[in-house]
Amino acid sequence: MLKNATRRQFMLGTATAAVAPFVLGFPVAYAQGNDTVTLRIPDDISNVDPAFRVGPVEGNILSAVCQRLARFKPGSLEWEPDAAKWIKQNSDTEIEFELNPGQMFHDGYGELTAEDVKFSFERFITPDAQGAMVAYADDFGALDRVEVTGTYTGKLILKNPAPAIWMIAICDGSGSILSKKATEALGTGISTRAIGSGPYVFKEWKPRDQVVLEASPDYAGRDMPTFRQIILKPIVEPRTALLSLLAKETALTAADVTAEDELAKDSDVTVVKMEGIDYTWVSLNVEKGALADLRVRQAIRLGMDIQTVIDGAYAGKVGRANALLAPPLLGYWAEAPVYNRDIAAAQALLAEAGHSNIALTFTCLNDSTSQAIAQIVQANLSEIGINLTINALDPGAYWAMGSGDAAKDLELTLITYASKFDPSFQTQWFLGSQVGVWNWQRWTSDEFDRLHTEAASMLDPLGRQEKYVRMQQLLDESASCIWITHGVHLYGHANWLTPSILPNGLDWQLRFFKPV
Repeated sequence: MLKNATRRQFMLGTATAAVAPFVLGFPVAYAQGNDTVTLRIPDDISNVDPAFRVGPVEGNILSAVCQRLARFKPGSLEWEPDAAKWIKQNSDTEIEFELNPGQMFHDGYGELTAEDVKFSFERFITPDAQGAMVAYADDFGALDRVEVTGTYTGKLILKNPAPAIWMIAICDGSGSILSKKATEALGTGISTRAIGSGPYVFKEWKPRDQVVLEASPDYAGRDMPTFRQIILKPIVEPRTALLSLLAKETALTAADVTAEDELAKDSDVTVVKMEGIDYTWVSLNVEKGALADLRVRQAIRLGMDIQTVIDGAYAGKVGRANALLAPPLLGYWAEAPVYNRDIAAAQALLAEAGHSNIALTFTCLNDSTSQAIAQIVQANLSEIGINLTINALDPGAYWAMGSGDAAKDLELTLITYASKFDPSFQTQWFLGSQVGVWNWQRWTSDEFDRLHTEAASMLDPLGRQEKYVRMQQLLDESASCIWITHGVHLYGHANWLTPSILPNGLDWQLRFFKPV
């Protein structure tokens, strides 16, 4: 969902170029001081429990702090063993592994064993006392149980074939192996204190200031950490983040696509540009007031000028999205309809529905791009008789709406979610079970839920393709989502740093970051 996967947190809101050094509040030369590297993250962390992580920021920390049975190779979607000495798929429904001995959890919580694997994975398929599942339950939805066959050996027994389990579970954030002892001892404290066996220790978190990762003296795996410390600085405002990089206060930042030319002028900066597979869209709450009428939602879709949004908020540097899944992904719907602005048709739909002078609230993040989008949509919809009030929130307040039913009173919401390379990761957030969590449209469809389950357990790619296209057709028929873009990921980093970023453009492999 990532919610850019990604669901994020808070920090510096609006800072001008003139006051940026004062607002940032940390000294120049932090970016490369001896064996320390400072990186900008777009939001503060919220929850580092793998089962309840908010998005890529937390996932990136977990990839450095925790081991997984298998991991992605640097910058690649090919995988290799990590905590496992070996791991193999014996059949469509059985995966067997053996752990390397002597891998120690941080803070004295003992050795990693197969019991910790069982505990970490089965958390995703076990409801709590109230019957609620964890936020990322669907990642291990095909898992029936983990059988422990020895101190270091075990088997993952699946309920059905699950082609995505390697990509979105075992090798990804949900595959992070926690200490059973630590998790049970800390309780809810695990959300702010990740205990793993990876190359870096989760050393410190100062909310709205920094997260410090420190090389673990007990790490027994491959690829020893290069830096003694990695400091992650949450800087929400893109302009402030850009200035921090140019001032050499940070060594890496994601940047708005509009900043590409400015970054390229600095000879000390390397620019990396990656096509996005994420999705930014306007969510319409189908249970709220006039929005419960399909014709009103259709009118809003026809009243919005998506190309103007792209030109105005992104300087025309991103492509338009017409459906959920981006072109590189299985399930891409090439024939998805393109809704061009039609004021007369939108007004006719509102008249047919018996609505006029509708007043709605449009909730978004308070960064400059989100507010630019909101203002364009506000102007668009005013011309068809809908008055929008913009409610721009800092990330902490915004993403907290994923807790319980906090989002039930939303009307229009601008959302960006991060993607993975299997379509089941994207479709899971629109399930009926995600109402009250990350399904802020509150739209439900039994057919959509059924197709999601069927597609996730199929090995035939053509059969999966058909099901994912049909699921997107159902979303389109609901008019509950108005797609804007799959985005572009633009990074600037110091020339002396070699980062490692997976092809989705958001997952940082911090354990592989190193000086040139």
